[in-house]
Amino acid sequence: MNRTGIVKEEVIISENYMNVINQHKVVNNVEQVNTATSQITGKGNGVRMRCAIYIRVSTDKEEQKASLKYQKELFYRYIQEQGWDIYEFYIDVQTGTTAKRKNLQKMIQDAQEKKFDIILAKELSRLARNGELSYKIKNLCENQGIHIITLDNAINTLTGNTNMFGLYAWMYEQESQNTSNRVKETLRTRAKKGLFKGSNSPYGYEVKEGKLYIKEDNSPDIVRRIFEEYLAGSGRESIARGLYNDGIPTPAEVAGKKNAGDKWNDSTIKLILTNPHYAGDLVQGRSTTVSVTSKKRKTIDKDNQIINKDAHEAIIPRDVFNAVQHQMKVRTKFITAPKKNLFTNVLFCVDCGKGMWYRSNRKGYICGNYARHGKKACSSHLIKEDYLIDTVLTDIQELVKQIDKEQYLKKLEAQSKKSKQSLQKQLVKLDKQIDIIKGRKRKYINMLAEEIITQEEYREIVEANNIEINELAEKKNSLFISLENEQTVDDIEKLKQELLQFLNFDELTAEILHRLINRIEVTVDGTPVIHFRFSAPIME
Repeated sequence: MNRTGIVKEEVIISENYMNVINQHKVVNNVEQVNTATSQITGKGNGVRMRCAIYIRVSTDKEEQKASLKYQKELFYRYIQEQGWDIYEFYIDVQTGTTAKRKNLQKMIQDAQEKKFDIILAKELSRLARNGELSYKIKNLCENQGIHIITLDNAINTLTGNTNMFGLYAWMYEQESQNTSNRVKETLRTRAKKGLFKGSNSPYGYEVKEGKLYIKEDNSPDIVRRIFEEYLAGSGRESIARGLYNDGIPTPAEVAGKKNAGDKWNDSTIKLILTNPHYAGDLVQGRSTTVSVTSKKRKTIDKDNQIINKDAHEAIIPRDVFNAVQHQMKVRTKFITAPKKNLFTNVLFCVDCGKGMWYRSNRKGYICGNYARHGKKACSSHLIKEDYLIDTVLTDIQELVKQIDKEQYLKKLEAQSKKSKQSLQKQLVKLDKQIDIIKGRKRKYINMLAEEIITQEEYREIVEANNIEINELAEKKNSLFISLENEQTVDDIEKLKQELLQFLNFDELTAEILHRLINRIEVTVDGTPVIHFRFSAPIME
């Protein structure tokens, strides 16, 4: 193997470049393969879905019992036409003005656990007639990936038809917004009285009866350290790196938040440096949610914020706090935007996965995790930029040389033709098997409707059928990929032409780099592992 890792023996070259082109073809046809998969086992109109059917009748009188039977027949017919599966019927005999319907709540719980893919109802009023319930159903659709269809065509989230739902949601949103406004006003009244209204106290403080008190641990000292180091000239990233290397728990860890990270970040340091609570002022109402249905927040201008001067004991003297605010403004004016180097967003550390950062004093790149947090987080993984450029250009030239071998093209053409015929026969056979099983499933819906089999028996039989269909679908997708890869000869020529157009350049440009390379990973000893967009990684 030579310096660029290109194997020279002709037989091995042939095998390697078959893999190279096959992988290239797989990448280029991911969308086609996904489409083929969805036609068999995916979600969408005309494909398999597990359906939850919700039926509500007002009373248990005879006329309502007839309505219940009629609605069931409608759903049986609709699901059979779509080729979907029945998961379960959820039936309530109760008024629609209450959300406390036993089977409706059970359906919502099952939906949250992803036991089915779609909710079917005769019309919207059968599902929601109050605000709270409307939002539960809306969240199922938007957040849990549960589709909703009403047989009166008012709602069909598969096709984007949600006009009536939007009208109802708007009405209920106004009601919820009014409630939210009342809650916010209560909190503002509490804040005006000088009481802390946040859910989490600032780092270094604790809340007692609505007032902030300095904690009796080392967190106030950490706050003082942050302010002192910043005034002494340290940057926010440098301060964060020092705290991490010293093993200081982050504010999120101290607060016991889920998924709290152990690394201090620039943003965390900035929040502490700009928080007026540390100077003894209780400043609340600095931001608010955009709307009752959104978690996004917007900043409130200072004139409308609630400020209580000297509301609690300060951790940072006011003159020190003000000096830091001034320094932050001064530093911001003179900070220039970082230069985007050639391998930015292409070069990554193989060990921690973070992007590599360019350092002019080293004329190369180092691990971003190491640059930000030090050797406790990762090692430098230093690699020189000139060496990277030379390696990439040489590898591209070697690839073109190996592809340009006519004897391999002729041999591959003969193999490809024979293989295509075999694959196509297998695909036809699999299609017939899948159609037979789908036909069986339609018969089982009739048997369920006629009460020949129970709901539990139906579910067990259909599940067994679906497993069989999935296995056949996987085989079909594997064959489909193999069939697409048999276009090898044409693809080699296309790839060759694409590479040749870059060979007249004497330097590695951003265009060449991003057109041909997906990412480059750097090992601990500075060895590049190049992932071309059309091949397996090439290691120096």
